[in-house]
Amino acid sequence: MVSLLMVNLIVLLIIISCVAYLYLKSTLARSFATTIVAICASIIAFGYFEILSSLLINQVQSAFLVPWASSICFLILFVAAFAGLQTVVINLIPDSINFGTIAEKSGRIICGFFLGLTLAGFLLSMLLIAPLPDKYPYPRFEADVKISDIAKPQKVLFNADGFTTGLFNMVSNGSFSGKKSFAALHPDFLDQVFLNRLASDEVSVVTDSKAIQIPAKIAVWPAPQDMKDAVDPNQLVKSKNGFNSMIVRIGIEKKAISNKAKNAGIFTPSQLRLICKRVKDVKHPLLGYAINVYPTGYLKTADQLQLKRLNEKISIKRSDFNDNDKVLWIDFVFDVPAGFVPKLLEFKQNIVALVPPPVNTEQAPEAATFTESIELKTEPKKNASKRRTSR
Repeated sequence: MVSLLMVNLIVLLIIISCVAYLYLKSTLARSFATTIVAICASIIAFGYFEILSSLLINQVQSAFLVPWASSICFLILFVAAFAGLQTVVINLIPDSINFGTIAEKSGRIICGFFLGLTLAGFLLSMLLIAPLPDKYPYPRFEADVKISDIAKPQKVLFNADGFTTGLFNMVSNGSFSGKKSFAALHPDFLDQVFLNRLASDEVSVVTDSKAIQIPAKIAVWPAPQDMKDAVDPNQLVKSKNGFNSMIVRIGIEKKAISNKAKNAGIFTPSQLRLICKRVKDVKHPLLGYAINVYPTGYLKTADQLQLKRLNEKISIKRSDFNDNDKVLWIDFVFDVPAGFVPKLLEFKQNIVALVPPPVNTEQAPEAATFTESIELKTEPKKNASKRRTSR
């Protein structure tokens, strides 16, 4: 297992190497330009890797290549942008520019630090996007992470990857794209991609672009106040103070559960993210900032909630569909903080869908319940790990 200390040493080594190189081999003018080039290259990579990887995922069927599409595109865009821009810098900025001994030496050190921070942050971000086991490049969360622990991720030295993604968040917040903010589409991006890889050795990290459906008009409504734990029906499932339990209806396409590399039929709750915005910001769902909300489980009956841990697999088989149905509808339950409204639903690494405004309880449709096939074949073990009955 890769320890956080080891990753911190690697980050420190990258920064020291960049400082030493610019101090000994460069000038202040070129050092500054190279640092800006690295930042611009990372911005280009963050801005366009999803578009490029989506094209690749939809066209390629390789079980090996598909999961790596996002990280490969991320790396290619960075390397191409950095190489091209750095070539321009070398040809346009002469070696003869000199700002004086003190300015040159101190300036190169400062530029080297930020260059190393940017490169280390980019490298860690790329590895977090890649379908590696969840202990690489470092364990941002424990394998059995709880929803209450998501606000407390482990961070590397100088928060290098947070620096890189945070910089892009600022650039993209209504200015880089004009219509979309990365912080609204991917709140806490590093947490998203890490949690998306829980159980990645058994669960695909990406899926087909049309793997899920969200009802156009009625997809979100308040959950029943008297929900019970499906494992122990005598226990009520209560949301925490300051949170509202909401049901979100999600449809899984039958045709999307057959391709192993892009299988939508096996996933974890950590791959299902409800993107919520403050009530005052709902008019602009793709701008500004948002938060991630993960499901606590799904409705097994109209008043029973099947609780699921974030890393616990949910398995959907073709036999779960009725003969003529192409979509399997499931009602998932999310605890949404008071003052926030669901706006987007993200599934795995590459699916984003708009969510219609919530309706009241009177308008709610009949519950779309679901029972996994494995639950029908096996009884819960008496010594199984204790489930939560309050959220």
